[in-house]
Amino acid sequence: MKRKKVNTETTKTHRTVQPSVFSWDGDTLVLNILGKPSAKQNAIGKVKGHQLKVSVTAAPCAGKATDHMVRFLAGEFGVPTSAIEVVFGRMSVNKQLRIKAPKQLPAVIGQQELC
Repeated sequence: MKRKKVNTETTKTHRTVQPSVFSWDGDTLVLNILGKPSAKQNAIGKVKGHQLKVSVTAAPCAGKATDHMVRFLAGEFGVPTSAIEVVFGRMSVNKQLRIKAPKQLPAVIGQQELC
């Protein structure tokens, strides 16, 4: 039985583009997060793949780390906590947030916009 030869030229050109860390839906920022609970300090880290790394000091217990992250990010984006919606990942490190009309953007987001 003969094996089919794979044309590597077409597979290289048909790769899908990796999703961005964030996108805009009108004036709402949609942000993909890789959370790190029980960290030494609250911090927005570097981009890892298609996610922004965010560390928080809260322990991952019944969604408390996510709630803490929302409060922390509200301050970073200059919005009330009610302006941040957790789309998915409340009990997971992989999250997606929607931030309505952010007043300011952390440096890592501003750098990504320029690209």
